[in-house]
Amino acid sequence: MRGSHHHHHHGSMSNATLNQLPGRLGDPSMSLGTDPRTDPRLAAALTQLGLADQAAEPPVNANSEVADCIAYSTAAEQAWQTLFAMLGSQGEPSNPVDVREETIKGRGGNEIKLYIHSPTGHTSDSDPLPCVVHTHGGGMVILTAADANYSRWRSELAATGLVVVGVEFRNAAGALGNHPFPAGLHDCADAAKWVASNREALGISTLIMSGESGGGNLSLATTMLAKKEGWLEEIAGVYAQCPYISGLYASKPEELPSLLENDAYFLDMKTMGAMVKPYDPTGENASNPLAWPYHASLEDLAGLPPHVISVNELDPLRDEGLAHYRKLLKAGVSTVGRTVHGTCHAADCSFVDVIPDVYFATVRDISAFAYSRA
Repeated sequence: MRGSHHHHHHGSMSNATLNQLPGRLGDPSMSLGTDPRTDPRLAAALTQLGLADQAAEPPVNANSEVADCIAYSTAAEQAWQTLFAMLGSQGEPSNPVDVREETIKGRGGNEIKLYIHSPTGHTSDSDPLPCVVHTHGGGMVILTAADANYSRWRSELAATGLVVVGVEFRNAAGALGNHPFPAGLHDCADAAKWVASNREALGISTLIMSGESGGGNLSLATTMLAKKEGWLEEIAGVYAQCPYISGLYASKPEELPSLLENDAYFLDMKTMGAMVKPYDPTGENASNPLAWPYHASLEDLAGLPPHVISVNELDPLRDEGLAHYRKLLKAGVSTVGRTVHGTCHAADCSFVDVIPDVYFATVRDISAFAYSRA
């Protein structure tokens, strides 16, 4: 009797919960506000900001004209900057940090501004510290290294005992546009090379590349470009957060279920499909791994330095990051995969006042990784 009862109970359980697919795969009406996986603090904050529900239909998608995609991205830039500034860019790191600017020349003769954050009093005479070359998010299309949230992020990393260099690379739209691929990538690579050749003056030991979202793309692509150009030994590691690397947001291929599961959770795929266009207006780089690292071959990845690929559980981009993590392992690269549970895209480097423990766990992890490569 007991046996059959147990069996029956298990049957009803599995239909209700065990077979329920996560997110919008199981319930198309689900949102960050209603998904049981969302950190309740994050759900409350997103609700307050009006961002917990699925967003309204955007005015552009992957079939829109490039000019319309550029105009839309440029208009969206200020909204994102305002949002990220609201999310707690005003705080100061616990340890004091010095910030200075340096302007270097890029390979195209263009100027690239660098923001250099270091622990107060650190000089070229101090014991050398590991360095993080930071490439900010925004889909390679919008946002700037000068934005308050990125300045705060670099300072928090520097406060752990690092030199952090933020790169003001050219964007494909927005205030720093319109410069399609490979302009921004070349700026990131030129910045990394400059940092490497100025190790002594900067008081640094080794450098790692790091960034989130579009900056995750650029940190991965810079490293692959360094391999192609013959200066890979200058990069000791890569820490990519929630990397935006497939470019497949309009087609949502089956092998990337998170594009459906978490669609319209903070990022919606119609908008992402449109934002791909300014970066590669003709679409000729759709499978170029330097534009979209998801398309890298095992050969492209072989011999790269250690990587950490960190993804957010409730991000539509989660599965492309995990696919890249698995491909790096297959290529023989030392790689750590990390999922930040309960969070939407880039929440662990944006929502500092809402989920400070999660934010600082990621800060500590990047810092410890940089030290492990020094």
